[in-house]
Amino acid sequence: MDTFVQAARDAMEAMREVFPATPLMRNDHLSAKYGAEIWLKREDLSPVRSYKLRGAFNAMRKELAEREVSAFVCASAGNHAQGMAFMCRHFQVPGVVFMPVTTPQQKIDKTRIFGGEFVEIRLVGDYFDDTLAEAQRHCAEVGGHFLAPFDDVDVIEGQASVAAEIEAQLPDLADMIVLPVGGGGLSSGVRSYFGDRIAYRFVEPAGGPSLRAAVAAGEPVTVKIADNFVDGAAVAKIGARPFERLRDVDPAHVLALPEDRICITMLDMLNVEGVVLEPAGALSINALEDLKGQIAGKRVICVTSGGNFDFERLPEVKERAQRYAGVKKYFILRLPQRPGALRDFLEMLGPEDDISRFEYLKKSARNFGSVLIGIETKRAENLDALYARMDAAGFTYRDITTDPVLSEFLI
Repeated sequence: MDTFVQAARDAMEAMREVFPATPLMRNDHLSAKYGAEIWLKREDLSPVRSYKLRGAFNAMRKELAEREVSAFVCASAGNHAQGMAFMCRHFQVPGVVFMPVTTPQQKIDKTRIFGGEFVEIRLVGDYFDDTLAEAQRHCAEVGGHFLAPFDDVDVIEGQASVAAEIEAQLPDLADMIVLPVGGGGLSSGVRSYFGDRIAYRFVEPAGGPSLRAAVAAGEPVTVKIADNFVDGAAVAKIGARPFERLRDVDPAHVLALPEDRICITMLDMLNVEGVVLEPAGALSINALEDLKGQIAGKRVICVTSGGNFDFERLPEVKERAQRYAGVKKYFILRLPQRPGALRDFLEMLGPEDDISRFEYLKKSARNFGSVLIGIETKRAENLDALYARMDAAGFTYRDITTDPVLSEFLI
């Protein structure tokens, strides 16, 4: 038997002393929607609501078996921090978690709860690079063990326990598995475990396509993060060790998904299924939209990698979803400064159109004023019809819905 496969199985068996296997569940809603047999590997139901505690457990247990560790150290503002904290409490060893000073209080509190008295949290730096540098400096100073989030052989092996569980839960293996990719620990571990026994699709956010860039270059390269909304997977550079296991993937099997469309999946799973997913956790399900022509009648597994979602972000998720679906638009209207001009515009609205934003920006000329208007409706074609009526009436306007600069400063 392959030594990696056996190591992943050993890690899985050892984990059972700490937490149960996460469910592998057939989803009727998605199966009916895509005409396929869709199964969800619910890593969002782990004790820390992500798969990250697997790699932390495996790396820490191996390190502790070899030597006495003064402290485990990591730099993270998310799932990796919570996974390490949980395992520090389990192994009853000290840990120091470095987080940027901008980290939301909710994430700080959760990490503290998981780690209890065994974990110290230090807030350092406005940006993650500064946080990472300080964490590594401290680790060297105290002679601790730096726990990498993905670029570590033992972490990859631990994440591969996801595949070992799938194999035990579904002996007749699926036709395809859809894996989210950030730093590459989970995807490289699962691929190394299953080998060529299953087809793969690797999914990453369009705003941080680190695997796609690495495959094209033949080596890990740094990409500019254009959108960090999918914070659990928006990684600027895939890990060197994960990439060695992924370098030969078919570029056509690496999908980069628009962040706003991912929001539609998050809302759909919340409203229809009552399943709370973080943006990275929704990646694999959202990819089914691009795969529907390939998966009809097949058995497909989607790994829902995490469910650590702050509900304060829900308005942003809804906003992004509406914009992508075309049912919400923002535009700047040049409105004549005369009695009845506003009424003329309002009479163009359809019965399903609603004004969600109305704000005079400034008077751009003596006889005209600029108005920021947001319109929300039920069907995308309603807004196309509104724009047609505005064109026919001679109104001057500019759609800024997808303009990254204007929408950032005005909306």
